[in-house]
Amino acid sequence: MPVAAEASLDESIPVPVPEPSPLALEYHRTGRWLWALGKLWVVAIPLAILISGTSARWRDFARRIGRTWFGTVAVYIAIYLLVRFAADLPLRYYAGFLRQHAYGLSNQSAGKWFGDSLKSLALELVGGIGFGWVPFWLIGRYPRRWWLILSALTVPFAGFLALIAPIWIDPLFNAYGPMHDKALEHAILAQAGRAGIAGSRVFEVNKSVDTNALNAYVTGLFGTKRIVLWDTLLAKMDDREVLAVLGHEMGHYKLNHIPKSVALSSLVILASLFWVDRAGRWLLSRPALRRRFGFDSLADVAATPLILLLMAASSLVLGPIGLALSRYHEHEADRFALDLTHRNRSAARAFVTLQRENLSVPRLDWIDTIFRSTHPSIGDRIDFFNSYRPPAVGR
Repeated sequence: MPVAAEASLDESIPVPVPEPSPLALEYHRTGRWLWALGKLWVVAIPLAILISGTSARWRDFARRIGRTWFGTVAVYIAIYLLVRFAADLPLRYYAGFLRQHAYGLSNQSAGKWFGDSLKSLALELVGGIGFGWVPFWLIGRYPRRWWLILSALTVPFAGFLALIAPIWIDPLFNAYGPMHDKALEHAILAQAGRAGIAGSRVFEVNKSVDTNALNAYVTGLFGTKRIVLWDTLLAKMDDREVLAVLGHEMGHYKLNHIPKSVALSSLVILASLFWVDRAGRWLLSRPALRRRFGFDSLADVAATPLILLLMAASSLVLGPIGLALSRYHEHEADRFALDLTHRNRSAARAFVTLQRENLSVPRLDWIDTIFRSTHPSIGDRIDFFNSYRPPAVGR
């Protein structure tokens, strides 16, 4: 419904939090088991590669093929990524294709799913071969300070990815084009101007070929900055609801959540890499483990599965810190959206739609909140939209 047609809508009328559908409850329950299985799988594969001595054999093979140090690292990384892709494929196919179709969330053909998976693999190979040598070079060159240097390098690397993703990576998977509704596009750009992020471009992405889920976001840096709406969201929400959702996404950009998240991630990575250095050196000081693993230094590319295992262990402790910051940022962005748009009811209605279409549950227990949730629960967010009163326009 156009914005002008809803001029008389009373945005102060509260919206009740809907009860989850039986299908949503089942989707959430099975999703928790799948999450737990995924956590175990992340550990099981590198552990098997490590303790069986397979990693050392791959390194020896890579030396014969690659000949140089860089060639050895490149060949090993390619082998590791290809084997991981093959090992992960059954679980990824179930989670990303079969399960999504079973719950009515996917429109994707098997051909497109597999094609997108191969594109992701190709990107991993390019990134792994292009940058995967850096940690091993740093460990060999600066054995006592490598973890400090590598964590510092994550900031420019994250900025580089944020810059190129909208123009070089995202379009590999879906078609991005101009919005069809020019009146709504004008309203979005006007709202972006009021939010202080003028100069953005608006793109409508053809996600209905893949999914029935809804989403919108602001992405990119500098000249690649853009506002992106999935066509599924435009089909299921009226204009006021779309503007309320985009007010939230604009809040992320205006409140500098991306650089803040990168800064915290760098600190988390710093702590993780320090743990990898200390724990890895302690493990490799044991002669029995060195013989079983087939290497004696973290600078050896064969140490890849050991490094990944130690990183996975640190994420169990440090991961909830990043999730907590993400939930705080999401709440800040919700408040920004209401201060910007004064559309409390429209925002609440939008999240009712998100809950229904994405098969979400409105309330989460402490396990989901601490270990899985990047966002506050939808029920808490609707409660906030119903209760918060933004300041007068212009303040």
